[in-house]
Amino acid sequence: MVNPDLIPELESLLMDLNKVSAEVILPLFRSDHGLEDKGGETGFDPVTMADRGAEAAIRRRLAEVVPHHGVIGEEYGEDRPEQEFVWVLDPVDGTRAFIAGLPVWTTLISLRWRGEPVLSSIGQPYLGEVFIGSSEGSRLVRGGESRPLRVRPCFGLTEATIASTDPIGYFGADEKAAWDRVRAAARLARLGCDAYAYAMVAAGSMDLVLESRACKSWDIEAAVPLLAGAGGIATDWNGLPIGRNGGQLVVVGDRACLEEALPLLKSAAD
Repeated sequence: MVNPDLIPELESLLMDLNKVSAEVILPLFRSDHGLEDKGGETGFDPVTMADRGAEAAIRRRLAEVVPHHGVIGEEYGEDRPEQEFVWVLDPVDGTRAFIAGLPVWTTLISLRWRGEPVLSSIGQPYLGEVFIGSSEGSRLVRGGESRPLRVRPCFGLTEATIASTDPIGYFGADEKAAWDRVRAAARLARLGCDAYAYAMVAAGSMDLVLESRACKSWDIEAAVPLLAGAGGIATDWNGLPIGRNGGQLVVVGDRACLEEALPLLKSAAD
């Protein structure tokens, strides 16, 4: 376990990184954001000046403050990923929501120590929110105030509010069938929230999130410390810790929901 005495200093840096990225992103939201299509196997793959500019700004700040740390980011790749401390960045997770003017995109930042995510944040600067967490606890920082985050009890899928970004667009056929089974058992489902749904599970507003094998490490690692600090769980579809290369993700508040969902996911689990 990372030295707990380091957590306050690292949390302060994490909050600063959210501020640095927000200064780049917010002027471009609902404005001329310089949309480009990266293309690829999945078809339309948008990127904007906000994605690239925010990641560049975060990397500059890290180089100033912790030049011995490594960085992995969606836009600019890996820089010393073998270091003891490595920052994993997705400056605008939910670029499709961003270009549609919907305030559910987020800035995802997590910190690995010896390969394991130990500290993370999910920031939504348009709403003035930063959800930040580690094994020492999780909290929502908004408007200069801070309040603890805690998942809510949910004793089965029949009581659950669940989410996924886009089961039709992102899931393989086997994953889509598994999602349909979970959706049929759940009380309510919401789509298109991207990683903001992870924060809602940590805050006790939602119960379970499923995402596909198409996810990269920067899409999902921020969920792990945040959920752990709020009393929740982030695993793969086998119920195991997520790997370093991304993949299928389950974010859940109550273990009872996880235990009910895993058999429904088993046939599609990697």
